Amino acid sequence: MGHLSQANFVPLNIAVLTLSDTRSFDNDKSGQFLEDALLAAGHKLADRRIIKDDKYHIRAVLSEWIASDHVQVIITTGGTGFTERDSTPEAVAPLFDKQIEGFGELFRHITFTELGTSTVQSRAIGGMANRTAIFCLPGSTGACRTGWNKILVEQLDSTHKPCNFVTHLKPVEAE
Repeated sequence: MGHLSQANFVPLNIAVLTLSDTRSFDNDKSGQFLEDALLAAGHKLADRRIIKDDKYHIRAVLSEWIASDHVQVIITTGGTGFTERDSTPEAVAPLFDKQIEGFGELFRHITFTELGTSTVQSRAIGGMANRTAIFCLPGSTGACRTGWNKILVEQLDSTHKPCNFVTHLKPVEAE
């Protein structure tokens, strides 16, 4: 599924952040799915971390990546529900220069066909900060699969027409 043979494909530097009080690299299926999927699509893993779902820790890591010259896209997994510990949207939204309203809307539309009305409990969001795209997905592997396969794989592909996010991202120097 990778696009390395297409001359116009631009591999992006993507960071993955899992937000969980219980996950480790040994059992983080959602973060591992995202890492495997972005690599299979021809992108580069800029960084991958697992931290507790704490809005100040989330903001600290995201701020580091947003300021970085090497991270163009951030995908988070976890913390988008309604439990007391779910704080991803509250942590991330203040960092946005611009919201990508259509991301959350489309994610919920697609997941409605899979889950029915339970999708109203998804608080998936997206936005741009310092020319870095940020997409916050729920913590389930199924939700990450849906978000990647049905939205992000195309929107992070420079060959996808009529439009994609690649032209809006900060450039990085080739290694």
